Amino acid sequence: MSDKNSKEKRNQAAGQLLHPRNRHQGRYDFAELIKAEPALAPCLTHNPAGETTVDFADPLAVKLLNKALLRSNYGVRDWDIPPENLCPPVPGRADYLHYLADLLAGSNQGRIPKGRQVSALDIGTGASCIYPLLGNSEYGWSFCASDINAGSLANAQAILDRNPGLGAQIQLRHQTNAQSLFKNMVADDEWFDVSLCNPPFHSSAAEAQAGSMRKWENLKKTGNPDQTGPVLNFSGHDAELWCEGGELAFIKKMIVESATIPTKILWFSSLVSKSANLPAINAALKQVKVSDQKTIIMSQGNKESRLVAWTFLNTSQHAAWAKLRWSNNKK
Repeated sequence: MSDKNSKEKRNQAAGQLLHPRNRHQGRYDFAELIKAEPALAPCLTHNPAGETTVDFADPLAVKLLNKALLRSNYGVRDWDIPPENLCPPVPGRADYLHYLADLLAGSNQGRIPKGRQVSALDIGTGASCIYPLLGNSEYGWSFCASDINAGSLANAQAILDRNPGLGAQIQLRHQTNAQSLFKNMVADDEWFDVSLCNPPFHSSAAEAQAGSMRKWENLKKTGNPDQTGPVLNFSGHDAELWCEGGELAFIKKMIVESATIPTKILWFSSLVSKSANLPAINAALKQVKVSDQKTIIMSQGNKESRLVAWTFLNTSQHAAWAKLRWSNNKK
């Protein structure tokens, strides 16, 4: 097992916040974004430095910003989510995918595998379907996107219906078993190159509400963040915001389940919001005897998060996997 987990380098040069391939370096070009989504214009304001921004405490402004970013940068038309669903920050979600691409490149002699032959499993895709939309646009990957909430999947399907062609590469699956993550989502005759997940953070509805109020108060005290600041949203239904035991329990369950299908997914992964959870996560990975694991630090403005990835396959098995599944990919 790799011993690099507690000493994993930050993967970024000093002062560089987003992944080098992330499209959202620097400040937003609001003139271009308004061309993509004219309804964004009335939401523009100025921060204390006099720079144009949006009110990140306004859920509608955040949603319209996302809609403009997806149209302008990724070619996704008419993206929308219900007001009760979480609105994901596009730059941060893109970072996760770019680091996963680097991870796959490490199994492929440094070349990022691209195209529909690369298959990803998104656990808890939500109403936004954000990871499949970004991953397909950036790398052409195919996605299986699962969720426990039928309403969220219906909204994700509506987004796909408004974007002809995406439906052939993004398949939605309803997880009807609330106690399972991978079960019934991975068929006997299919394999995935990577799995990804943004797990619910809080351990109860009350904790989620308290957390949202703290964020709201902090945002009011500090003023509007600039482009690299965290996009905050204070909506979200229960499955998105909390689960029993919170983020740590969710990820530990994912680790235990992953050990039941060790050869079906090359790299398992999850976002980890709270760094204090890493020791317990590393202990859980050691318990199931993974072959390798990595912790990758990601930064966006004053917000730091991390992704943890693990695999049960050894180096020679990774090479065989790449040859079998990506041999026609020369990029």
